[in-house]
Amino acid sequence: MKAEAAEVRNDTDEASLSARAAWLYFSGGMTQGQIAKRLGVANTKAHRLIARATRDGLIRVFVEGEVAECVRLEDDLAERFGLDFCRVAPDLDEPGMPLIALGLAGATFLKNEIERGEHRLIGIGHGRTLAAAVGRMPQLEAGETQFVSVLGGFNRRFATNPFDVIHRLAEKTRAEAYQIPLPLFANSVEDKAVLIAQSGIGEVFDLACSATLVFAGIGSVSADASLLANHMIGEEEMSLLRESGAEGELLGHYFRLSGEPTAEAFSARALSPGLEHLRRASVVALAGGAEKIRPTLSLLRSGVLNGLVIDEATARKVLGEAPEG
Repeated sequence: MKAEAAEVRNDTDEASLSARAAWLYFSGGMTQGQIAKRLGVANTKAHRLIARATRDGLIRVFVEGEVAECVRLEDDLAERFGLDFCRVAPDLDEPGMPLIALGLAGATFLKNEIERGEHRLIGIGHGRTLAAAVGRMPQLEAGETQFVSVLGGFNRRFATNPFDVIHRLAEKTRAEAYQIPLPLFANSVEDKAVLIAQSGIGEVFDLACSATLVFAGIGSVSADASLLANHMIGEEEMSLLRESGAEGELLGHYFRLSGEPTAEAFSARALSPGLEHLRRASVVALAGGAEKIRPTLSLLRSGVLNGLVIDEATARKVLGEAPEG
């Protein structure tokens, strides 16, 4: 039964991707090569997706409706913030965090990147949205692709993060995966240096800093912030972060609504790649929900992101918070 359910889910994901490809081809006037780049798939798969949409009669049902609107939002976000890639998941009218929509869209993105094989080392964050994405992924062979956690995954109670995804991803893909066996934040910059110097840890940290694709969630400074709930930072530290003007967080780095980094002394203690490393990689964020509107906007303005996977409702609100000009 589980295998049958997974097969049905995978087919649904492919149908949605076919609808997007068909809209871009028939309505957007794009070539198959341009569509392949836009969707993050191989040229041959772009051709198959368009053929499937035509064969299955998806064009009229899906392309003229909500998928076309999502594509328009993708174009607006990409143009407004200089993104190389943007995927907007159709609204499923979920209460609270849109984990189903984000999970499906995130799984499709990651699956396509693995199948393309362009990135041999993919850095992975953790959190609720990424856990949802990996949970929706089918079993597939990753080939020569490897994965590495790009931040420490232990909290201050020495327990693993319940939303750590690196092991689940390794199980789904049978790929080699590496985890930084440390908390997200050291007590000081000096302690961080000592931890990284330990045998075996420095090698994994160097791997994290050399990932060419980084897929991570966006954090907030709200009372429901994941790092606070998982005891990776304390209430006093969170209060100081708010006082610094922080709105959004990515891998332990904090940004004001304007996109400027803040609390940099605090971020220097993070067991994660520095901003100089992230700016050399392709960084794609997965985010959505009312709590993430301002954090997402802060990261979009930071210039750190190359791509974004977001739900339709949140995409509209982010664009509404960021008028043109």
